[in-house]
Amino acid sequence: MIIDGKKISQDILSKLKEDVSRLPIRPMFCDVLVGEDPASAQYVKMKGRLAETIGIEFRRADFPSSIPTAELVAEIKKLNNLPRMAGLIVQLPLPASLGRAEVLNAIDPSLDVDCTGEVNTRLFYEGQGSLLFPTAAAVMAILDSLDLDITNKSIVVVGQGELVGRPVAFLLRQRGLRMTVADKFTSNIPQLLKEADVIVSATGKGKLITGEGIKKGSVVIDAGTSESNGGIIGDVDFETVSQTAGFLSPVPGGVGPVTVAKLLGNVVQVAREKFKNPIL
Repeated sequence: MIIDGKKISQDILSKLKEDVSRLPIRPMFCDVLVGEDPASAQYVKMKGRLAETIGIEFRRADFPSSIPTAELVAEIKKLNNLPRMAGLIVQLPLPASLGRAEVLNAIDPSLDVDCTGEVNTRLFYEGQGSLLFPTAAAVMAILDSLDLDITNKSIVVVGQGELVGRPVAFLLRQRGLRMTVADKFTSNIPQLLKEADVIVSATGKGKLITGEGIKKGSVVIDAGTSESNGGIIGDVDFETVSQTAGFLSPVPGGVGPVTVAKLLGNVVQVAREKFKNPIL
């Protein structure tokens, strides 16, 4: 079965639209875009369109790739203080000339709906954070949508990136699930994949996982993306894995749409908390 991420996303967005309609004021969500990368611009546009469809005002803040770090930090701090702001993110990757940590940490933690700043990352791993990494939350939502009992199943998370693999592994551990992490230092990855009942892959290495390398009937969540011939492909070789897996999330159309829905869910959560007693 091919998992329909767009349907899962629409279900989440429908609920969020109701939540937004009950807020006392219209919240704002802002995406900071530095430079002119076409893929990033397209992704920002898509997030903006979906935000508007559920009643969130979207603001895009564009800056040239030549902007100095200090100037960008100052601009982000201005955006933090806009009255109806309920979510602020910086589109990644940033130009190499910029101080990534300094820029991301300029976002007010209460508005850091992508969880890229040090404060929200620390709170997340301390189990204190109210906001979840959107892609990690999307992976969990997809697993939940399958309505399978994976309590005693073998789960392998491939990749330990800071935005997907590592937080996914943490959320799985929180549920007390049997989970193994595989990264570039793991020597027996082929054996782990062949024995896994559930595979979550987030390496960004195209077609890393093939049908002959997995257990028949397994659940495969592809949370990795990379460019190929001008398009986007996942970590999974779709043609062969779709013949072997019991459930497979495709790229595109799988984890991606659910990630955006979960990101907007964070925005709504911030707005609900921030505007309990609004000063109009």
